[in-house]
Amino acid sequence: MATITFDTHQFIRTLKDSGIPENQAEAITSAIKTAQSEQELVTKQDLTLAVKELGVNLTRWVIGAGFLQTALIAGLLLKLVK
Repeated sequence: MATITFDTHQFIRTLKDSGIPENQAEAITSAIKTAQSEQELVTKQDLTLAVKELGVNLTRWVIGAGFLQTALIAGLLLKLVK
């Protein structure tokens, strides 16, 4: 699982410098850190693997549809010839 680096001390200082009281700044920082830790992030490797799998599945469907169309056209032509 990927993680995001988060400088909580710097974040609290930034909030305090903007006029937010320290206890509220700490609460906000804690809430954000908790929310980030509960997320399951996707890595580039995860995305690459998913795209490859989708590509393989799409290729199978396209080839299958091509065979089906060919069989259908051949069947219709045979029916017309008789």
